[in-house]
Amino acid sequence: MNVLIWLKRDLRLHDHPALTMAAGMGALLPLYVVEPELWAQPDASARQWGFLAESLATLRAEMAGMGLTLALRTGDAVEVLSRLCLRHQISRIISHEETGNGWSFARDRKVAAWAREAGIDWIELPQSGVIRRLAGRDGWQARRDGFMAGPALPLPQTLRGVEGVEPGPIPSARALRLEDDRCPHRQRGGRDEGLRLLDSFLTLRAEPYRAAMSSPLTAERACSRLSPHFAFGTLSLREVVQATKARQDQHPGRHWAGSLSSFQSRLAWRDHFVQKLEDQPSLETDCLSRAAESLRPRIPDAARLAAWTAGETGLPFLDACLRYLRATGWLNFRMRAMVMATASYHLWLDWRATGPVLARLFTDYEPGIHWPQVQMQSGVTAINTPRIYNPIKQGLDQDPTGAFTRRWVPELAAVPDSFLQSPWKWPGFQILAGRRYPAPIIDPVAAQSAARDAVWALRRLSGHRQEAAGIAARHASRAPRRTLPQRASAQLSFDL
Repeated sequence: MNVLIWLKRDLRLHDHPALTMAAGMGALLPLYVVEPELWAQPDASARQWGFLAESLATLRAEMAGMGLTLALRTGDAVEVLSRLCLRHQISRIISHEETGNGWSFARDRKVAAWAREAGIDWIELPQSGVIRRLAGRDGWQARRDGFMAGPALPLPQTLRGVEGVEPGPIPSARALRLEDDRCPHRQRGGRDEGLRLLDSFLTLRAEPYRAAMSSPLTAERACSRLSPHFAFGTLSLREVVQATKARQDQHPGRHWAGSLSSFQSRLAWRDHFVQKLEDQPSLETDCLSRAAESLRPRIPDAARLAAWTAGETGLPFLDACLRYLRATGWLNFRMRAMVMATASYHLWLDWRATGPVLARLFTDYEPGIHWPQVQMQSGVTAINTPRIYNPIKQGLDQDPTGAFTRRWVPELAAVPDSFLQSPWKWPGFQILAGRRYPAPIIDPVAAQSAARDAVWALRRLSGHRQEAAGIAARHASRAPRRTLPQRASAQLSFDL
């Protein structure tokens, strides 16, 4: 029997349940479908494609060493699968379950309908602790932990490829009509890069993780930087959970122990948030709280949105974070929360306008984490306490020397340290305003006060408690408090 393995965001050979199952069934045809419609969606970007293309090239070379040909085809998934199944006499497709964006969800439904009509047996397997068709959250944490404790699957010893398969080219970002996307410090894709990061994190970089992950000054090195490798599946979450557990078992020291425990908790929260989108795909488009649909204008203030996107709001630390993100494709967890919360509260922009902007900027964009977290930072979930970050205070707290702000907002070179995070208060600000650096586009104090009043007024509406109870029953974690990272429910935790 010839078996087609449809790869999506699982670009590896190790701990790959679909590959392990298929290896015992016959000759294998590994396939990745490059779908132009997917890359035309508002959450897709060239930086993501660059990471993915590098990962595909690495995987193709690794497969070639195992006697397999990784086929790449560009087009509609149903059409590609239909042609290959007919040409190579394939009656079984094996893939992993995908919790993706709304477009990929609709595509999978179309593939399922085609497979049923064509008599193709399509088997989907889980590759993480996310559970499809979950009846309720009770017991979910134990099931997730059980999956992670199970044996990581080794590379099958005997692999046989389908003969006569053309590899097909890896298209360029330009060929996919993706906009130019200068990201000079983007992380590189490929499993080797992921393994290198994992090794350096567990042996060198993780010791200060718990204390250092909040500030952009220290987080770039102290965080694992594995998030894009999870997003595209060059590493499995389970192998990282188990590698971290092995390091914990070595009892490396007090600071190490606390940091590795925090890291494990954040890995668990990753599955927790992806499960939310798996259970309710509409989180990408609809407020979790129905009452919040009228909270902000659906048509955003175009000038505010443009200024926030460009990092030209006149709030220095916020602008520095957005510029850093544009140049690197990454931002540490607290700053992700701050840039989203400031857009939602101070600038009063709807999350459906700002969420896609951040999605495109994140090389590690993971829909299952992004959309629930974006809603959380916008105060539209009904179950999470609104956290309104003060961008001025965050700059003072997380960049006390001003080094980060000055690097990414060089227009402020002449501003004294004492005025750096609020330069409009500096007597000499007139030499910057309008020509080199803008005055703030909003009054941060007044905007924060107005936002707080509006959000809490929403929670005082009749029916809020009942709605919140229903949402909590469906989505809230049942995990013991000791297993969760501190204040994790208030932070964008997908950067790890």
